[in-house]
Amino acid sequence: MTIDLQVASRENLLFILDKMAEKLAAANRLIFDEKFYSLDQYDDLKFLYDHIMKFDKLSAAEVEAFVNELQLIRKK
Repeated sequence: MTIDLQVASRENLLFILDKMAEKLAAANRLIFDEKFYSLDQYDDLKFLYDHIMKFDKLSAAEVEAFVNELQLIRKK
């Protein structure tokens, strides 16, 4: 089964959040909880996901910057 991440769907949103949590080696995965995001934010999350996945390894400062971006995107 091939995943088309160009399509905004709940399943793709969950996939993106899970992969970002893995890549950022998140100790606290609460920020990646789906309840904080909606499909309206999918394009922003997909953009962030694409950017994160380009890196082989992330520094602590880069991880912190990406987490800060996620906090800005998430629903209040």
